[in-house]
Amino acid sequence: MIVGIDLGTTNSALGTIIDGAPTLVPNALGQILTPSVVGIDMEDNVVVGATAKELQVVAPERCASAFKRAMGTERVYELAGQSFTPIELSGLVLNSLKKDAELQFGESIEQAVITVPAYFNEHQRRATIRAGELAGLSIARIVNEPTAAALAYGLHDSQSERVAVVFDLGGGTFDISIIDQFEGVVEVRASSGECFLGGEDFTSTFVARLLEKRGHVFEQAELNAPRLVARMTQLCETAKRDLARTTVVEVPFPDTDGTLNPVPTTERVTREMYEDWTKHIVRRMDIPIRRALGDAGLDRRDVDAIVLVGGATRMPAVREYVRNYFKQDPECRLNPDEVVAIGATVQAGLIARDAALEDLVVTDVAPFTLGIGIAKRFGTEHRPGYFSPIIERNTTIPVSRVHNVGTIYANQTEIQVEIYQGECRMVKDNLQLGEFRVVGIPSGPPRESVSIRFTYDMNGVLEAEATILETGQMFSHVITQLAGELSDGEIEQTLQRMQALKTHPRDEEQNRYLLKRAERVYEQLELTARGELDQLLDAFESALESQDKTTIELATSYLLRFLDTADPESPEEWSCDD
Repeated sequence: MIVGIDLGTTNSALGTIIDGAPTLVPNALGQILTPSVVGIDMEDNVVVGATAKELQVVAPERCASAFKRAMGTERVYELAGQSFTPIELSGLVLNSLKKDAELQFGESIEQAVITVPAYFNEHQRRATIRAGELAGLSIARIVNEPTAAALAYGLHDSQSERVAVVFDLGGGTFDISIIDQFEGVVEVRASSGECFLGGEDFTSTFVARLLEKRGHVFEQAELNAPRLVARMTQLCETAKRDLARTTVVEVPFPDTDGTLNPVPTTERVTREMYEDWTKHIVRRMDIPIRRALGDAGLDRRDVDAIVLVGGATRMPAVREYVRNYFKQDPECRLNPDEVVAIGATVQAGLIARDAALEDLVVTDVAPFTLGIGIAKRFGTEHRPGYFSPIIERNTTIPVSRVHNVGTIYANQTEIQVEIYQGECRMVKDNLQLGEFRVVGIPSGPPRESVSIRFTYDMNGVLEAEATILETGQMFSHVITQLAGELSDGEIEQTLQRMQALKTHPRDEEQNRYLLKRAERVYEQLELTARGELDQLLDAFESALESQDKTTIELATSYLLRFLDTADPESPEEWSCDD
């Protein structure tokens, strides 16, 4: 069985093709979106998703989130005395999605299509593949998130031909893609983006400004009062969503330890204030948009439609920015939180050759320029360290390109081929992907002597071939083992270590989530309400101990009824209308 997965900064989701249509699969809690949060609870159990998100509010030091932003780096997260890499944390999220879906379908899931931001470099893409392998998945394809969004909308769109912009502002990344749609073909003409721009930046700025009003410095508070920051983040996230529907909110301010008094002090924040605080974040979208339009050879007036993707596009300031920039209203017929997962599922269906999708074709583009390091001649001397592109960014892939290079010294019999990714003139400012040596060049004067061919596929795998023109001898190098990744041996060791982690049975996940949610709500209530919730919690825990299904269901219904009244956690769906 093959599935499509949106591995998001804030939330993740999984889908598959059912009766010819892409369908997202609920997790063990019955929710489509699983928070991309991992934690270690007080009993040293690994918790993932909504349960971990609840734990993060009261014990942020035991949880990790937004680790997608650290993919491809050597950052290590310390949780309750255990160390995790971003790859391992992402693997736990993917494993949670996989296990929930397997329980629902009663069969094993072996393959997956996983989405990444268009501007993810090779290290980040390889790290994503490794995370999938840790979850027991064979990664059939890595798909750019805007491409997945285009697939989702292309599947539902009746227009025969148009130029569309996919505007994807998620929790942690911003991507912009220019799409051509015609006769069942979805062709990506250009992509650009920013790996550190998303909804979490808006929330962090919101938190920082409110802390500033109370005499705190955000960076210091993160170190000295992490529970305060965790609680403020939760409250500001809720307030941010509310400000999409109303023009003023009252944000409660917790104590330094993160607890809320029965009658907490509040800060009044208007939509105008919030938008003024975050306008510098909105302005950061200008450069990627201009770059994508320029690479596609288009003007903003050439765009026929704009598709909004990602939960952060629900903010009125973001929608207004899009309207003003492109001089037209954007589309959002599909849930922006689910569009990428739907598109990943469509791609999974294409790979599985689902009959309902046979007439749909997708192409993608290289997100970065790929090339080699060369030396340039200045007068009588050669200066190394310059970048020579072979495959330009936004070239349609799969692609193969060739570029000839030569020796620079008399009787030079070998050269070192250094492979880079990036847009800068000097190789020191680009990302080195690998290197290999070409030997056996016939002696003679400096001359064009070696042909370098790059072949780049839809999964972002790069093969470099060097052929000595005079002899036909060939050398090749495939970029498979990048810095910051795990070797096969390290993967096996990590799998063994992660299997040894103490995890709670899946069928109790709903109960664990309810307990964590109730504990968080308890801290926010006044004395009388606390007493009522305390009795309900006692009854619920006693029911769990009894292991009697009917007793547990009855206690659950009473507890849920109270929580849904005291803490309406799931906000109604936002619309694209102001």
